[in-house]
Amino acid sequence: MTLSELIDLLASMASEPSEDIDGLSELDHGLQCAFVLARIRPHDLQLQVSGLVHDIGHRFGSDQQHGEIGAELVRPVLGDRVAGLVEAHVPAKRYLVTNDRTYRSELSDESIRTLAHQGGVLEAGEILTFLCSPHAADALQLRRADDAAKVPGRAVPSLVHWIGILQDAADLHDAGAMRDVATARDERVSGDAAP
Repeated sequence: MTLSELIDLLASMASEPSEDIDGLSELDHGLQCAFVLARIRPHDLQLQVSGLVHDIGHRFGSDQQHGEIGAELVRPVLGDRVAGLVEAHVPAKRYLVTNDRTYRSELSDESIRTLAHQGGVLEAGEILTFLCSPHAADALQLRRADDAAKVPGRAVPSLVHWIGILQDAADLHDAGAMRDVATARDERVSGDAAP
């Protein structure tokens, strides 16, 4: 997927009703989630963008698999961190249900319904796996923003506002990939030069 294709996909989600809240499209939900994260972490573009794209996998798969599918779609464009956050937002929900007695009561009816399909509460090994993820803390922040991003009629910046930010996030990914290639090349050259 290219950045242009990702933007087209997001734009097309304006015509898809949210699975969770009447009066919201899937795009509305993503825009609200990104906006909430921008207010909480104004300098973390990758976290904000993860909020915008976290549910794109719904178009291509089940509630249980949408995080993994979405992660694979955005990874080539936005990199491992954004993809990791998209993938981790479902386990983050399961973690919060497991470890926060009040969290379940904060969920919408649809989120409670999908929780069963997503595996319900985490087992001990799953908790450890989630907490060992480099994305765990930010995934919990994304999950809380996801829950707060379900307000019909809420005024937030449109997709046009996010296009430059998506480009910046893609550039961060490209710069990191270029650094990795340069480092690997330098290591290879150093290894070739060794006696």
